Amino acid sequence: MRLCSVASGSSGNCIYAGTDTTHLLVDVGISGKRTEAGLNELGVSMRDIDGILVTHEHSDHIAGLGVLARKYGTPIYATNGTIRAIQNTPSVGKIPDELFHPVCADEKIIIKDMVCNPLKISHDAAEPVAYRIQHGKKRIAIVTDLGTYNDYTIESLRGMDALVLEANHDIHMLQAGPYPYPLKQRILGDRGHLSNERAGQLLCSLIHDDLQAVVLGHLSKENNMPELAYEAVRIEVTLEQGKNMDFPMYVASRNEVSQVIHIA
Repeated sequence: MRLCSVASGSSGNCIYAGTDTTHLLVDVGISGKRTEAGLNELGVSMRDIDGILVTHEHSDHIAGLGVLARKYGTPIYATNGTIRAIQNTPSVGKIPDELFHPVCADEKIIIKDMVCNPLKISHDAAEPVAYRIQHGKKRIAIVTDLGTYNDYTIESLRGMDALVLEANHDIHMLQAGPYPYPLKQRILGDRGHLSNERAGQLLCSLIHDDLQAVVLGHLSKENNMPELAYEAVRIEVTLEQGKNMDFPMYVASRNEVSQVIHIA
């Protein structure tokens, strides 16, 4: 199984996960052209995509959804709440009803040789989810846009071979930055986004001997920097929690296709 961030950040998110026979996208929050170009770098055509898994309806996760769905007829998997919200988003345009496939948290979806499980998350959207994806015995999870986590989150993510995990902001940059106070409170709240330190704390609960890779994603352009996110998570894991990092950790790029992770 391959895992790759086509783009990840507060301005747009698109994650690819695939096998030799099945190709999936989690979110298309960038333009259709950027999505097509990013997939081409991976040797994949948008025509090869067997499904788009949508986490929620915010524009940085669905900006290219309408264009690509209409052009290619790609099936869209999302919760009922997210589907209704997408259908009420004028910028997306009309998507044929038959392309939508409703999903429910904790109920598996089988797409060819991949099994996908939506997971409940805490975020200020209609009915947001993260996704766990399995091929054979190998499992990955894409977990962004969550203001907090709980025992359910940790138990749902245990034993993953690779993780895409939100590290949205540096708390000091956010608090000192130009955002209005209500927006700062929203980001810091339980239905907002994970800080670098909180991402590190969550990661500590998920480390195991067979973890192959971690990707830090959904970094804020205004309130974070890749080196800050990486170092804050590393410090939280190794110094604060005393864990070993015997796996590579990457920071997903906002504008470029990131490292391809091969899960063997």
